[in-house]
Amino acid sequence: MSFIKSSSPLSLTLRSTLRATPRPLLAVRPISSTPAARMVVSPFLYEARKNARSAWAKEPIVKYEELKPITQQPTDEILIVDVREPDEVALGSIPSAVNLPLSRLKDALDKGFNPGDFQKEFAFSKPTYDQNIIFFCRSGKRSANAAELANEKGYPNVRNYAGSWLDWSKREGEDKDD
Repeated sequence: MSFIKSSSPLSLTLRSTLRATPRPLLAVRPISSTPAARMVVSPFLYEARKNARSAWAKEPIVKYEELKPITQQPTDEILIVDVREPDEVALGSIPSAVNLPLSRLKDALDKGFNPGDFQKEFAFSKPTYDQNIIFFCRSGKRSANAAELANEKGYPNVRNYAGSWLDWSKREGEDKDD
């Protein structure tokens, strides 16, 4: 405003008009078409909602009684993942399970890992972020680590078959004897 003399009547009118008019600090416009009631205002809330577990994953431990029917009628909705190394899997595995060794899990579930490369390396499609996943190993320790890693990578619907292969093979052996 240096081009207007400070003592002129125009400058006094202009100054009083500028002071009286509220000016926004930033231009505000909607980022998306999401209704205001559903908009997430915090990156922390966004992450919390994005990684919210489904009702299926509220109970983090899967038991044999729940897993058995899933193996008898497999669907794309639930992926059963054996995190043991291939030489261990060769000795036996749970029906309909796929193998993704814990040693490769962190890299394989990374957002930057190409789905085509995943398919070539592991012989099954890369899990989607909203897919239900059950991890198991020999005794349940590695599968618990796998569930935690998957959750950190953005897979909220993960569970652990804590009894894992030892429990499965014992129960299946008992079933065969009956």
